[in-house]
Amino acid sequence: MVDQACVNGESAPTTNSSGGGGGGSSSSKLFTLKRWNAVAMWSWDVECDTCAICRVQVMDACLRCQSENNSTSSSAGSGGRQDCVVVWGECNHSFHQCCMSLWIKQNNRCPLCQQEWTVQKLGK
Repeated sequence: MVDQACVNGESAPTTNSSGGGGGGSSSSKLFTLKRWNAVAMWSWDVECDTCAICRVQVMDACLRCQSENNSTSSSAGSGGRQDCVVVWGECNHSFHQCCMSLWIKQNNRCPLCQQEWTVQKLGK
């Protein structure tokens, strides 16, 4: 782990060259941090990133919304469903809201694990 003093641009911790803990007067820097590049990664906390109903990635619009957007953009210029949101169940499976709303009309169970379907959260 990097010392916070080094991150703030202050001098690095020093060591004692005498080896003892006492009164050595000669000290040198272990290192000086000249540049800091932070790198981060993220991922969705889902088991699968594809909607099991329409087989499209959940961050993209479902097939129905894609076709509605294509047909309305060519004729009317606007309209259709611009935002196809994702719905997570209590089982932590995710689907498109459009796909799942049609699915639960026939069967109120998760398509993957067959647990009773309860919405945990909605989001994009």
